[in-house]
Amino acid sequence: MSLIPASMAFAIPTRAKILNVLETLVIGTAGGALFLLAHLPGGLISGAMIAVGIAAIAGRPLVVPAHLTQTVLVLLGISLGSLVSRQLLQHMGAYPLTIGLLALATFCSTFGSSLYLQRVHGWDRTSAFLAGSPGALSQITMLAIERGADVSGIAVVQTMRVIILTAALPMLLALTGIAPSSPPAAVTAIASPIELAELIAASVAVALLLRLIKFPASWMFGAMIGSSVLHGTGVIEGTLPPWLRAIALIGIGALIGSRFARMKPKTLFSHINAALGSFAIAIAISAVFVALIALTTHVRFADVIVAFAPGAMDAMLALALTLHIDPIFVGAHHLSRFVFVTIATPGIVHLFGRPQEDVDD
Repeated sequence: MSLIPASMAFAIPTRAKILNVLETLVIGTAGGALFLLAHLPGGLISGAMIAVGIAAIAGRPLVVPAHLTQTVLVLLGISLGSLVSRQLLQHMGAYPLTIGLLALATFCSTFGSSLYLQRVHGWDRTSAFLAGSPGALSQITMLAIERGADVSGIAVVQTMRVIILTAALPMLLALTGIAPSSPPAAVTAIASPIELAELIAASVAVALLLRLIKFPASWMFGAMIGSSVLHGTGVIEGTLPPWLRAIALIGIGALIGSRFARMKPKTLFSHINAALGSFAIAIAISAVFVALIALTTHVRFADVIVAFAPGAMDAMLALALTLHIDPIFVGAHHLSRFVFVTIATPGIVHLFGRPQEDVDD
């Protein structure tokens, strides 16, 4: 008779799953280290993402389990919160304006991308709208299944958008000289063991509280809030050791790249043109709004670009960390867009998508 309770038996990972996780981490670390040694912008996250993505497309069963994902998101949130200072809050007066423009930009880019997918690639309206909605991938996927949309096509378009942005945005900002070249001066010291324990305890506590009220991206934002309060009030001045910060960036990159492990190469390549075309439309529309804000406000151009980039919230905040961009501004905007997409997309699909009886046939 087994000594392990039946309720716990399913929680113990098999040897094969452990090896898959280790393989994912090794490949991600190797890719991140290679990009870092080559002095490529955003090297750790971009290198890990590309290396894991290539291996996943090649057929390797790569995976980042839920508990490891949560740990990585907490570390990312703590790192982002440690950047908070009074100087970073100087442009908060512009937030209502830019968040309002972000909602409009999201609406326009979604409709522009969906129209492209319908007219050029013959997608049905529901699938096109869901594929064109930036962020909130889990909610979009659930809605796609419920409405009988093209789940695989939507997954390819959404994933490719994140992959391209995460890989290309650091390069673009570095080559144009837009991104800051050095971290904020306030972030210099490394937290002592006691401070580190306080940071982790406060961050996890706030994350669990947000999780109870079903706050979006609760692990990352909870840790970010907890760390922000401790650093903003001067209770703690140090930040995570560089190796923990590196783990967070490599973990996010590996998590994004591992999405390809759930896709068949045939499915990926059959939708690649649709993904690239809709991405180009979304970027062109977003660029109009970025230019408008750059010309009418005093917010840093790099902050606006990352805040308005139609990518996944965790990936864009990780880029904000590695590119020394204002995490409060970027976080506020990506959270706002997440809420906007989550609330508005079901209504838009109901009004403009395929009639339900067409889905059921």
